[in-house]
Amino acid sequence: MKASAAFLLNVPLLLVLVKQGSAHMGDGMTATFHFDLITTDGAARLGRIGTSRGIIRTPAFMPVGTAATVKGIWPQDVRAAGADIILGNTYHLMLRPTAERIHELFGGLHAFMRWDGPILTDSGGFQVMSLSSLRKISEEGVEFRSHLDGSRHFMSPERSMEIQHLLGSDIQMQLDEVISLPATIEEQARAMRRSLRWAARCRAAFDEHDEAARGHAVFGIVQGGVEKHLREESAKGLMDIGFHGYAIGGLAVGEGQALMLEMTAFTAALLPEDKPRYLMGVGTPEDILEAVARGVDMFDCVMPTRAGRHGQAFTRFGKMNLKNARFATDTRPLDPGNPHPALGQYSRAYIHHLVKSGELLGQMILSLANIAYYQQLMQGIRRAIANGAFEDFRQRTKARWASGLPD
Repeated sequence: MKASAAFLLNVPLLLVLVKQGSAHMGDGMTATFHFDLITTDGAARLGRIGTSRGIIRTPAFMPVGTAATVKGIWPQDVRAAGADIILGNTYHLMLRPTAERIHELFGGLHAFMRWDGPILTDSGGFQVMSLSSLRKISEEGVEFRSHLDGSRHFMSPERSMEIQHLLGSDIQMQLDEVISLPATIEEQARAMRRSLRWAARCRAAFDEHDEAARGHAVFGIVQGGVEKHLREESAKGLMDIGFHGYAIGGLAVGEGQALMLEMTAFTAALLPEDKPRYLMGVGTPEDILEAVARGVDMFDCVMPTRAGRHGQAFTRFGKMNLKNARFATDTRPLDPGNPHPALGQYSRAYIHHLVKSGELLGQMILSLANIAYYQQLMQGIRRAIANGAFEDFRQRTKARWASGLPD
């Protein structure tokens, strides 16, 4: 099993697609979404998600392209860095330029942003709750004002799925009610149960659009805050409805890493082994490494590009703040010996100069360097699981982060 897992890491993509029957070979021939669990190492899982637009190797990190762009990076550079899939945002795209316009002009988000790989769109629920003003939540959905111009909008489970249908995303997320923590058990229970009722409506709307026939998938989102019995109720309810994959939502919102990881491990263990597991909005390289150890397959976070825009780099040797004066005369690249241009080509002194001067190129280099490092981390994780050496990889990686780059 281990040998076949290692072999599959190196099989050419087209060969894997053909063998799985999942290649998009032309008009009218669309694959069925599927997940293959290749092997495990402890709770860590090596897998492969098949879509009509290609294979997603798991564990996978999805760069966030909120407004149809991974900020500061050309799509081809995101792909070259190793990303199989990116994330788009339903809330932002429904407001500008609107899903209807994207669909009318380009047929969907892929052609609009010139990304030919899979795309996951979130439901917009988190942004509706966190960015919009004067929101009013009812059983039907959420009425809110746009954070852009104050215009009124209504987001229901059906409307969320309609927008994602128009965008043509390969993986679509149910609309859920997101609440801030800390919250009372009663508040967490109310939001979780409403999210379950919305999940059933989202599944029905997905089926009405016949998305599965196009090779698309819909994921349910486990809610319940930090209460295990609520998480258990949520997971069971979602599995009774039936989804192509399951997300762990409502974490990494201030509860602290230890509790986040505890709830992640508990929730992941509740979910089907033959479906992908997605931890939403996480996170730092350490968060990802630890969540993989607890059985998670998919991740997304704005952190790599956001940190890059603020002068910070993630590398094998830990996190660096390139604003720091000590880098002004440091002629070494971010990561000596790294083959990726953003990590191994430009000196720290040069990037420090760009950052301090407010030059956009500095933000672009660091954003790409961070995306590249995250993808290198995922590649290392996948290789370690395939070889049955994940725990050794985990400990060595954390030790290297702690020790930093030798002088």
